[in-house]
Amino acid sequence: MTIEIDEGSGFCFGVTTAIEKAEQELSDGNPLYSLGDIVHNEEECERLGKAGLIAINHEQFRQLKGTRVLFRAHGEPPETYAIAKANDIELIDATCPVVLKIQQRIRKEYEANQREGRDEQIVIFGQKGHAEVLGLVGQTDGHAIVIESIDELHRIDFHRDIYLYSQTTKSLDEFRQIVETIRKRIDKDVEFHYSDTICRQVANRLENIRRFAAGHDLVFFVCGSKSSNGRVLLKACRDVNPNTHHIQKSLDIDFSLITKDVKSIGICGATSTPKWLMEECRDKLADFCRQNIPLAE
Repeated sequence: MTIEIDEGSGFCFGVTTAIEKAEQELSDGNPLYSLGDIVHNEEECERLGKAGLIAINHEQFRQLKGTRVLFRAHGEPPETYAIAKANDIELIDATCPVVLKIQQRIRKEYEANQREGRDEQIVIFGQKGHAEVLGLVGQTDGHAIVIESIDELHRIDFHRDIYLYSQTTKSLDEFRQIVETIRKRIDKDVEFHYSDTICRQVANRLENIRRFAAGHDLVFFVCGSKSSNGRVLLKACRDVNPNTHHIQKSLDIDFSLITKDVKSIGICGATSTPKWLMEECRDKLADFCRQNIPLAE
């Protein structure tokens, strides 16, 4: 029996930086507020919560004054920064550099559109209500059009100029399909500009995780219930290996899945899944296998 953790799984750069900033700020022993869960993983949030990180929502944020608040990797709209300044809040800004660059690009385009009186549409391919998408829409004072899939392209006016952007963690293949469909449907005299703003560190994981899942008899995919990236990667695993099972922590492992036909077990996860959690699952599986050889049929 071999048990392997996917080397490509685990925190992306943006999440790693946010976690490190939180740990650094918490090292003085004082509590730190986080605007929303710092990462979409319940186990990691619980670990940091024990160290003093307090997750709050936007309504609670409005009531704070003169304290420290961390902005997570997803980013925030301009309005949130304005509230922080008005309430004398010290910001620990952990916005992912990739997300920040997209925000700046969208804001620049929106302001130029307003200044020059152009009648263009800023469209964002992303998950409605997702923290990153809310931050991007905020750069347009709420005027951007959000589409979640190619089926929602009817919400765009193909007689007006279109500027298309994407949430960093969306499917690259689906983004390209949307681009091609818009090209086919827009009027000939309409301008169409698009920016491929999908994070390659995330996008490249799809093909890598497919290869990893296909190389094992049994796969445990570890991620939190709120992770949109996790849902995409989990589907990719199941597409190539139906014997892929979603768990949130080691206590969720169903050991009855380990039959005599299982010679290798793979453990992988989302960009929001901490390595320590996957290692914990590996160790629990290893303990079980040591104590149950030969395994029951």
